[in-house]
Amino acid sequence: MDFFQRALIGGALIAAAGPLLGLFLVLRRLSMIGDTLSHVSVAGVAAGYLLGLGSPAAGGMAAALLATLAIERLRKAYKTYAELSIAIMMAGGIALASLLFSLDRGFGVNITSYLFGSIYTLDTADLIWIAAVTILVLAAVLLQYKEWFLMTFDEDAAAVGGLPTRTLNLIMSVLTALVISVSIKIVGALLVSALLTIPAACGLLAARSFRQSVLLAVGIAEAAVLAGLLAAGYWNLAPGGTVVLLLIAVLLAQLVIKRRLSL
Repeated sequence: MDFFQRALIGGALIAAAGPLLGLFLVLRRLSMIGDTLSHVSVAGVAAGYLLGLGSPAAGGMAAALLATLAIERLRKAYKTYAELSIAIMMAGGIALASLLFSLDRGFGVNITSYLFGSIYTLDTADLIWIAAVTILVLAAVLLQYKEWFLMTFDEDAAAVGGLPTRTLNLIMSVLTALVISVSIKIVGALLVSALLTIPAACGLLAARSFRQSVLLAVGIAEAAVLAGLLAAGYWNLAPGGTVVLLLIAVLLAQLVIKRRLSL
C-alpha cells in the first residue's frame, strides 16, 4: 500500500466521521469547536515534544480531550452564553501553542505540517487510529441517533424527558475531540473545522429532512475529499487546501442554484 492509497483511505474515513458529528454541532451552534480543539491539539503536540513523549500526537489527543472537559464545564458556568466557553478555550489554545513552540527552537517537527496537514505522510498506525475513531462515531450515531436528535433541537426538553443530557453531551464532545485529533494530519489545524461545518452547511441547504441532511453531508464530504486528493496529486497542490476549496465551491454552487430556482 503506497502513500497515496493510505491518503485516500484516511481521507475517506474522516470524511464519513467529520460531517456526522458536524451536523449536530452546527445545529447546536457549536461549529467553532473544531477550530478550538485543533489549536489546543497543536499545543498538546508541542508539549509532547518538549516532554520527550514517544508519540507527540498522543499529547495532542490528550490536550483535546482535556479541553473538551473544560469546555463542558464552562458551558455550564455560562449557560446563557455557551459559545463564550469555546472562545475562551480557543484563545488559550493558540496562546499556549505559541508559547510552547517558542520555548524550544530545536523542535524536531515541521510546524507547517500540523497547521496545514500532511496527509501523504499517513502510516499504518495513523490509519488504524482514524479507522477506530470513525467506527466509534458511526456506532455512537447509530445507537444514540434519536437521543442526539432530541437534544440537538431542545436540550432542556430532552433533560425534562429523562434523557441523560450531561452524558450525551460528554460523549459527543469526546468524539469530536478524537475526530479533530486524527484529522489534523489530513487537513491541518487551520482547516480541520471545515470538514465538520461545510459539508453540514451543504446538507442543510439542500435537504428536506434531518436524515437527508446527514446523507448529503457525508456524500458531499466523501466526493470532495476524494476529488480533492486526486486533483492535488495530479497538479501537485496542497491536498488539505484543495479539499476545503472544493467544499466551498460546492456550497457556493448550491447557493447560486437555489437562488435561481427561487426566482
